[in-house]
Amino acid sequence: MLEEAFFKGIQDHLKTELPFVVYRKPNEIEVHALLQKDDLLYKINDYSESGFVFSPFDFRKDSLLIPYSKSTGFSISRELFSESTSVKNTFQNQDNKDDYIELVQKAIIEIRRKRFQKIVLSRKASIPRQINVIQTLIRLLNSYKSAFVYCWYHPKVGLWLGATPETLMKVEGNRFTTMALAGTQRFTGSLSVEWSDKDKKEQQFVTDYILTQISETIDNIIYSDLETIRAGQLLHLKTDISGTISSGNTSLQELILLLHPTPAVCGTPKNESRQYLIDNEGYNREFYTGFLGELNKEVKIETRSSKRNIESRAYNIQRRNSELFVNLRCLQSKANQAFIYIGGGITADSEPLSEWQETVEKAKTMEDIIVY
Repeated sequence: MLEEAFFKGIQDHLKTELPFVVYRKPNEIEVHALLQKDDLLYKINDYSESGFVFSPFDFRKDSLLIPYSKSTGFSISRELFSESTSVKNTFQNQDNKDDYIELVQKAIIEIRRKRFQKIVLSRKASIPRQINVIQTLIRLLNSYKSAFVYCWYHPKVGLWLGATPETLMKVEGNRFTTMALAGTQRFTGSLSVEWSDKDKKEQQFVTDYILTQISETIDNIIYSDLETIRAGQLLHLKTDISGTISSGNTSLQELILLLHPTPAVCGTPKNESRQYLIDNEGYNREFYTGFLGELNKEVKIETRSSKRNIESRAYNIQRRNSELFVNLRCLQSKANQAFIYIGGGITADSEPLSEWQETVEKAKTMEDIIVY
């Protein structure tokens, strides 16, 4: 499919106010589009459904689905897409600075009182301009090759775009993979950087939590050495974790609830941190730090069977794969404005002004992408 026809199909679907999602997986060149044929709002019941899931931070609220069975899918493969000329952003991101610093100060006190080990505070910054959705999506695709890039829309919910570096989980048959991601600093041309003790400790909290959570449901667990990765103009610390799902009745829903929300977006202990954020952040995160991705997608696996005195024959089997990502580095587009969602992990070693500045740097990575 030609690039112009691909994006025109998405633009036309948006004009008719019908749900859709466009996305590209990390380090791939194929961009997928799933256009829903009606405007109904489909909701997840037990994660046995099949389609593209879009789930909020607060798991007690509805997770939404664009079903494969109710949609038309198509794709395009490109290394680079054509960009239009954009207007330089002059927005100064200072929304709620004093409030955020005060929130960090209170959280540090609670951590030092041993109420939490770590907590992830967030905020949203408003941009008082209407964005060009398609051109912003194209710039995300061109700028974030190693991230999960998406544009999701439903007329009854709204429009979200993002480029997240963090995998929640990938399930292929009984094979399970995830990652621990934390720590942030600006990319200045090299991956060989020094990390503070605060960043290392924050990342270790996430790793330890995940290993503990999956210990009774995942066998043969292995994890990689700590590495520095790049996501756009930011660097993070990452540990890859994998294993096999234990035989038994562990459902996908149970696996999701074990991890979501992770300490990378919430804190530890999980339940207490989540409620503290809901009570104290002063705004609704909605789908920021929720998760999204392919749910129970049927994949054909070609294998071979051989028997004595019978020629080997190739045949196909069907397998349902799920690949879910944490909704970071995202923005919400509304009629005449947009909102960027950003946050940072707070530990006992955090310094409030530095934590504020980290959110400014994270917001800038999205501000620089936006096309008006």
